[in-house]
Amino acid sequence: MIIKQLLKRHPHCNSPSYAFFVYLKLFSSIPSTYSCSDIETQLRFLCDKSNPQISEAVSLFQGSIDSDRLPSGGTCNLLVHTLTRSKNYELAFSVYSKMTHVGIFPSFISLSCLVACFVNTNHAKFAPGVLGLVLKRGFQLNVYVVNLMLKGLCSNGEVEKAMELFSVMGRNCVTPDIVSYNILIHGLCKAKKLKEATELLVDMEMADSDPNVKTYSTLIDGFCKDGRVDEAMGLLEEMKQKGWEPDVVVYSTLISGFCDKGSFDRGKEIFDEMVKKGIPPNVVTYSCFIHNLSRMGKWKEAIAMLNDMTKCGVRPDTVTYTGLLDGLFKNGRATKAMELFNLMLLKGEEPNTVTYNVMIDGLCKEGLVDDAFKILEMMKGKGKKPDVITYNTLLMGLSTDGKVDEAMKLYSTMSKDGNFVEPDVITYNMLIFGLCKEGDLDTVVEIYNTMVERGIAGNLFTYNAMIGGCLQEGSVGKAIKFWRHALDLGFVPNSITYSLMINGFCKTHMLKFAKGLFNKMRASGVNPTLIDHNVLMLYLCKEGSLRQARMLFEEMRITNCVPNLVSFNTIIDGTLKAGDIKSAKDLLEDMFKMGLTPDAITFSTLVNRFSKLGLLDEAKIVLEKMIACGLEPDAFVFDSLLKGYSSKGESEEIISLLHQMADKGVILDSEITSTILSCLCQISDDYDVMKILPTFSQETSKGASISCNELLMKLNKCYPELKL
Repeated sequence: MIIKQLLKRHPHCNSPSYAFFVYLKLFSSIPSTYSCSDIETQLRFLCDKSNPQISEAVSLFQGSIDSDRLPSGGTCNLLVHTLTRSKNYELAFSVYSKMTHVGIFPSFISLSCLVACFVNTNHAKFAPGVLGLVLKRGFQLNVYVVNLMLKGLCSNGEVEKAMELFSVMGRNCVTPDIVSYNILIHGLCKAKKLKEATELLVDMEMADSDPNVKTYSTLIDGFCKDGRVDEAMGLLEEMKQKGWEPDVVVYSTLISGFCDKGSFDRGKEIFDEMVKKGIPPNVVTYSCFIHNLSRMGKWKEAIAMLNDMTKCGVRPDTVTYTGLLDGLFKNGRATKAMELFNLMLLKGEEPNTVTYNVMIDGLCKEGLVDDAFKILEMMKGKGKKPDVITYNTLLMGLSTDGKVDEAMKLYSTMSKDGNFVEPDVITYNMLIFGLCKEGDLDTVVEIYNTMVERGIAGNLFTYNAMIGGCLQEGSVGKAIKFWRHALDLGFVPNSITYSLMINGFCKTHMLKFAKGLFNKMRASGVNPTLIDHNVLMLYLCKEGSLRQARMLFEEMRITNCVPNLVSFNTIIDGTLKAGDIKSAKDLLEDMFKMGLTPDAITFSTLVNRFSKLGLLDEAKIVLEKMIACGLEPDAFVFDSLLKGYSSKGESEEIISLLHQMADKGVILDSEITSTILSCLCQISDDYDVMKILPTFSQETSKGASISCNELLMKLNKCYPELKL
């Protein structure tokens, strides 16, 4: 504990030399009565395999160096070996440095230990230099040292270099063993080079080095993680044919692979086979099932599996609870998730960073951002360091919730926090997304420039967000600038990019550009979506380009982009607007044939267009059908009919509609109020307005609305001759 505190306080606490310095200060010097022989004997005793006393051994070694009573090379090399064997890699490196500094030559074992130190402290790049030193000193390489090197290279993601080293092993008279092959197969699987891993399995058999359970387990895991579970099952059968019985690790891997692919029943079959063979499931097996059951919303089965797990004496761990929490959140059960989280804490199971991230993500997606921040504070309070995923999740929650100022403050906290977290491209994307939603383009540009200065180029999401934000604010020039910049950086526009641009150009009345992009989109091999077709068709109809809109609609019908109700509503409206009643009715028939049911917009469109065309009987029939379908006509529908009947001077129909509106509680907005006033002014003198005018609902809606009394007052003020 004292050493840890000293290490925390020192800025260079991670270096092996500083760790040695701490020991130097902590332990006393050697008594003057000690001879070299005494030191030698004592050091060997302290390095005893059965009970090595690390602290005392290092202290004695340091004291011997300081007093010039040097132990023999054999004893020093033994100490290095002992420290490496006990995984005190940094101390082993320190002792090695000290002994070579005073002229004690390292043995082959010490050099091997040095390779192990570099490999196990994530400094594998220095290990090849040690191999050169081994050969320079005249030592013969052995398979153990080469395997350490292979492990280090694979752990460092340098599997190609590991393969190169493997290929030259024979030149140095080193024959690969089963460990060599297993290390490489693991490295290749981790790098998703499954073809090469399988080829190495064949080479292994040809070299008379029989694969073992570890070999097959690694390959099966690699194929399952790549979603190729059927090929993994083939390996399982091959494994059985060669006389190897799969263990709980192999079965758990396959179960996880099938569950992740959505084949839960197949995973359950493998589970049953495992149990039948007398292989008890472990916490990994159960956790996999529980996670997938909860994710599927099968809570009874998940709880039953959890109970079965505890009955079998397998204690749920952090992974088990995390899987359940993830499933609960994904099924919208945030309250239950919070209850389970509290139970987890009560049971003494310590959440890890992944658990906290699942909690924060789930709460943010439920809109409970304040609760997510409480989890963050708890996380920090328990000594768990938030990572970039934690911060990005919170930034997403704040940006989605429109709390951009708080998102900017959190971003500042990331760099000022005691545990500094380096922002990544997702961090900046979340900020840009939130700022674009708020229309703060100036700050968007600032954040973008900061991102570029930090050496982060951004990704397609970055540019899509900025292009969409600029077009939303009508800044077409800025949008095009970002579009060109994205192309210059080598990004290939995707469906979202084109959709944003097409929608933006349409809304800014740049239909020519929108049509050009639509054609460019198809030419580049990106299929326009149904929304893209509908948006372009809507604005073509608005522009009066019905012929082009009809061509686009017909194209949809002969491609995989099947028109939906929005498509039909749009083209029917455009067709009726052009006065082509027959074609509109044909389109309605086609719509019914496709099994599409008219919605409120369909009926509203028909009523509006028929009313404008003077086809009031048709409009009235549509209104009746609308009501018969259980759809309530809104102010727009009645407004259309009132204007139609008013243009024909049909007072009785106007009065009937006014009473229908009152009965249905239609809220009077400014548009329909104006229409009613106009109708009443043109109504026949034979009617007493006070008697015919119904009592409208007093309820108000958002925006400009008016009650009955307000309507009468306004009417009386504008037209006193009515004497209301």
